Formats: sequence, structure tokens, C-alpha cells
Amino acid sequence: MATSNLSHQTARPFPTACVSSRPPSAAVNLRRHLPPPPKPRKLTLKTNNRSKWAIQLSLVEQSPPKSTFNMQQLVGFLYDDLTHLFDDQGIDQTAYDERVFFRDPITKHDTLSGYLFNIALLKNLFRPQFQLHWVKPTGPYEITTRWTMVMKLVLLPWKPELIFTGTSVMGINPENGKFCSHVDFWDSIEKNEYFSFEGLLDVIKQLRIYKTPELESPKYQILKRTENYEVRQYNPFIVVETNGDKLSGSTGFNDVAGYIFGKNSTTEKIPMTTPVFTETNDADLSKVSIQIVLPLDKETESLPNPNQETVRLRKVEGGIAAVMKFSGKPTEDTVREKEKTLRANIIKDGLKPQSGCLLARYNDPGRTWTFIMRNEVLIWLDDFSLD
Repeated sequence: MATSNLSHQTARPFPTACVSSRPPSAAVNLRRHLPPPPKPRKLTLKTNNRSKWAIQLSLVEQSPPKSTFNMQQLVGFLYDDLTHLFDDQGIDQTAYDERVFFRDPITKHDTLSGYLFNIALLKNLFRPQFQLHWVKPTGPYEITTRWTMVMKLVLLPWKPELIFTGTSVMGINPENGKFCSHVDFWDSIEKNEYFSFEGLLDVIKQLRIYKTPELESPKYQILKRTENYEVRQYNPFIVVETNGDKLSGSTGFNDVAGYIFGKNSTTEKIPMTTPVFTETNDADLSKVSIQIVLPLDKETESLPNPNQETVRLRKVEGGIAAVMKFSGKPTEDTVREKEKTLRANIIKDGLKPQSGCLLARYNDPGRTWTFIMRNEVLIWLDDFSLD
């Protein structure tokens, strides 16, 4: 493991200060997690219930020192180091104080050994996939990161997928330029302070059983997961489609399925994928097409032509979509209600939904118990920014 060159001394003695500011509704007292200061200190907490949380550490009769560590160097270090959070290389331990205050809504540790134990536990039980979106300074002694973590609990037979997105506020010790605190905030809950029963329920509800076929599906990255929906960045993909009758209907499915089973200009058989989409682009959700996604290694120019005039090939350029998952049989009333709820939540959060929606069905309804079916409603967004 490469050692970092992050240890720097300040011009004069200064007690460790881990300054953190992000949005839960209540502040956490960090004083007991800091080394004893040489002079009296006053701890002031300022809160805003909806959007801001700040912990200010002000010195009595002493001004802040001129620290010599390079903030941009630390930012660049995190961009590189955090990519190794759950791999065999691991993070560079020399960049952290021996007393690292770690806290998320349901876990906390006060030492470097506890911090590393938490990382190892997640790695062994959940096989996490960690994606770092950005890193930037957000205060004199803090850096904030935004991330997505997708995990599968391997101890349960159905290996449920747990998804968390959020921010981490990394506090910096001005005495040595090392990280002395790491506080996580999840996008999916309001009450992020430890211990959060809302956070525990968020974990439990993600343990539900979904039955999803082991088939290829469109590639996407999860940018954000809120309480009610996910925001995904979809890569381009190709569909074979024809006209349908309604979002929950199957009219036209035999025609598009026939294309991949060999009813095409070269009688080529194409592997089955998931999900089956039904899509409408009008506000009334009335004009519908039914679609099967083609394997990702296929290009439009190399695909055989459909035998039927009503069947066509189309490249979907991808983009950003808000997605709501649900189980059970997707009746027309259910799908329309889910679309209405999703659209309302998107607008409430200040996003701009496009007209229409897609229903994604991942299961063969004749071979899957209704209560474990996985369905999704997707609405394309005009724009989205991960601030």
C-alpha cells in the first residue's frame, strides 16, 4: 500500500477540530470525540431543520492558525484513495488519525481500528460496489464527497440488493492534515443523526424478496436514491418494438418475441433479455408501444431486419430517469397510480419530468409468484444535477 504525504505541521499548537456541515435535522456533539484541548473552547451548535447543519468550534482568546496542508492535494488524494475502499488494496491508513470519529445513521466508531472494522464488515457481508461522484472542499477543515453504494447481503438466500446514496463529510485535523472524522448522510431519510430508527427501517425495507431472471438488462448507474424513487443514468440500448394497447397489456409481445426467436430476415436467434418495456410518450398514457431490449453487444446496422412491417428496431439514446420499484401484478390501475405518485414526487423535489412513462416487467407472469414480481415505472427527466 502506498503511503501518502499528507502529514504536515501547523505553524503553532492548535487543538484538533473536526468541522462538519450537512443536512440532518439535529446536530451531533463532537466534543467528546476530540482530544483534550490546551485551552478552554466553546462549542456552538446551529441547526436548520430542513437543509443546514453546522458545528462551529470557536477558540477563546486564540485565533485559528494558518495551516500548512494543501486542501486540493487532499481532494485529489480522496479521488484516488476512495476507489480502493472495498478492494484488496484498501484505503491508505496513514491518512487518518488514530482517533477517527465515524458515524452514519445506524453505526458509529471512535477509533481508526473501529473505522477499518466497519469497512471490512461491509466488504465481507455485502460485497459493496462503491461509486464516487465528486469530492470538494466545503469548509476550512472539511471535505465533502458524494457517492453511491450498491450492496448484496450474501447471508440471505435471495441476496437482496441494498442501495444507499448520500454524502460524507470528512473532517481534517489542522495539526497534521489527517482525517479525524467521517460523517455519512443518506439521501433516503430525513433523520440522519445516530441512532436513526428511520435509517434502520430504510435498511429493513430493502430486504424484500424480488425474483429477477439472470438475464442481460440495460446498463445504468444509480445517481441518487430517495425515500420514494431512484435517479438512474441509463446507457444507450436498442429495442425491438411494435404497437401495444395499454401499459399493463401484452398485445404485440408475440410479434417482438418472434423477432428474437428467428422471425427476421436472416432467421437469426437472439438471446432473451429483461425487462419487457411498455412505453407511452403522451400525457394521457394512451399511445403505447411494447419493447424487448436487445443484447448490448448488438449494433443496429448488424441486426437483421424484422419480417413484419409493424415491428421496428430503435436505438434508445439513454439519459436520466426517475424509477419507482414495486412488486405484485402490474394492473393498469396500479401502473397509472404508481406513475402519478412518481411524477408528483419528482415535481415536489424540483425535477422536470417528461411526458409519458415506461413500465418495466422483469418476470414471466406465468412462472413467478405475484408477490415477488419485480416491476418498475420509469419517467425520463429533462435534466438532473448531483449538487
